[in-house]
Amino acid sequence: MSERTHPVRYEAGVPVYRYATDPSVPPLSVMRFTGGMMPAHGVPHIHDFPVLMYIAAGSEHPEISRSGDLYVVAPGAVIDAAGIPMDSACGVLFDPAALGDDTRAPWPAWRAHPLLFPFLHGNADGLLRLRVPVRRQPMWENTIAAIEEELSTRRAGFRQAAAAHLTLLLVDVARLADDVVGDLRRSNETVLAEVFDAIEKGFGEPISLRDIARSVGMTPAYLTTLVRRRTGRTVQDWLIERRMTEARRLLSESDLPVNAIARRVGMLDPGYFARRFRAEQGMTPRAWRLSRL
Repeated sequence: MSERTHPVRYEAGVPVYRYATDPSVPPLSVMRFTGGMMPAHGVPHIHDFPVLMYIAAGSEHPEISRSGDLYVVAPGAVIDAAGIPMDSACGVLFDPAALGDDTRAPWPAWRAHPLLFPFLHGNADGLLRLRVPVRRQPMWENTIAAIEEELSTRRAGFRQAAAAHLTLLLVDVARLADDVVGDLRRSNETVLAEVFDAIEKGFGEPISLRDIARSVGMTPAYLTTLVRRRTGRTVQDWLIERRMTEARRLLSESDLPVNAIARRVGMLDPGYFARRFRAEQGMTPRAWRLSRL
């Protein structure tokens, strides 16, 4: 992927990449692939952050994809990007926190931010392919270039400027994916919001999938299928993700003992908490805390 992403765990043997946030820069980056491929290209992988792959003018493979093709890459889904020609592709990678504090990542922006609805398209391969009209293609190329310039020059206000350019792209994506967005608004958006609200309110307690399903009036099996189809992940995955996000915050911002943090995030067995944290982060909670000093 990029220097800002790295695999943090494996799901059924498939590497899961996370966007490495850095307080000194916006949680947003641009990758250009000219005559080469990213390491994960053609290899099934998963990432926990949204990606836009835009094919700029000059592709050497017009039979596969033309300039102006746009791929909306779903977080949480197994991706095989072998069909995307990389010789002229631009990747816009971002943590949803780039859109503001109300979408602090990786805890899901889906329930709160309509500009991210297209990333819930639910396609089996994790890719929603759209076509940017010819008249809009210069805007895409100029806006991506503007993001790159803001991130490289870091002039006053560069964080806000980069986020504003990203927002322009996401507005265009939402309009191009109007059918997908409309379907989400009409059907499962409300259910997803209720699921994430239930997790947000209860993650500090030992709640289960059954408790969450009961709160939204669905069976556990049906709710699991619905959420996986829309987000690429299960309810249990999101519950663990929320707990781990809070655990990382408490480890870095407080002096609470690890056992106390485990209880704060609804995991009453400290050993189980430590194992899950290590599976997510590649190190124990204590080691992770020390690495942030």
